[in-house]
Amino acid sequence: MSTLNLSDQAILVTGGAGFLGKQVVAQLLQAGADKAKITIPRSKDCDLRSLADCQRAAAGQDVVIHLAAHVGGIGLNREKPAELFYDNLMMGTQLIHAAHQAGVSKFVCVGTICAYPKFTPVPFKEDDLWNGYPEETNAPYGIAKKALLVQLQSYRQQYGFNGIYLLPVNLYGPEDNFDPRSSHVIPALIRKVHEAQQRGEQKLPVWGDGSPTREFLYSTDAALGIVMGTQHYNEPDPVNLGTGYEISIRDLITLICELMDFQGEIVWETDQPNGQPRRCLDTERAKAAFGFTAKVDFRQGLKNTIDWYRQHAG
Repeated sequence: MSTLNLSDQAILVTGGAGFLGKQVVAQLLQAGADKAKITIPRSKDCDLRSLADCQRAAAGQDVVIHLAAHVGGIGLNREKPAELFYDNLMMGTQLIHAAHQAGVSKFVCVGTICAYPKFTPVPFKEDDLWNGYPEETNAPYGIAKKALLVQLQSYRQQYGFNGIYLLPVNLYGPEDNFDPRSSHVIPALIRKVHEAQQRGEQKLPVWGDGSPTREFLYSTDAALGIVMGTQHYNEPDPVNLGTGYEISIRDLITLICELMDFQGEIVWETDQPNGQPRRCLDTERAKAAFGFTAKVDFRQGLKNTIDWYRQHAG
């Protein structure tokens, strides 16, 4: 397994100031990258939906790690499907093209679990990625991101461009997005429980019926997987990043209530969507290809996330 020496690489990290991005930058530094050679474009100065901005960002870079995304939970997916499709497709496709034009030696594209078909045999294997249409609420986002895999594979085939595609499962951890309009399930539930406690309420409404299952990857583990892939993986096949641990939404909210000492009643809003029925990844390829396995225990990771939110909620 050849190792990319990060110390002499100019590295562009899109989304590098975000929730996952901060952790990726920290892991790059731990792996020997030179802080002075890491560039983090900010959206106010660099609109990745503009090809000219992508070309400016890619110029002079050796490695591009593309984390930037317009993303949210079920609510945002239902409200803004067109924006999610357009923004994610344009950011990714133009950045890949600009990186190829600029002679970037490695492109690391971080995809999404939403790219998998709605009914995928569990655990999800990378080879099942094309065996059906994604779950409807997040299909526009998932398909836009999945198109980038096709682009990277075709650029590899035609131009010899070294682009890899990593598929992290649902992320969580301190500094996550807790905005109720766009947050994912863990921060949304933590905030809900906290606010119910603040108001002294004894009932907690939760979307769906609690039956779907999800797998969650702690942000520092996801960042470690991305950096290990950057250093050691150079193949066209997509790679899952996950833990292989599946939990139902019902068990998840029970665990969050236990960790937050909420004694009230959970009220299931069964008229609201459940999202994809099950999500759990096969994580063998990442282990075999570049030695990645997740380290953070789920209960401990949840506790860390809750503690961070309570310190910052005010």
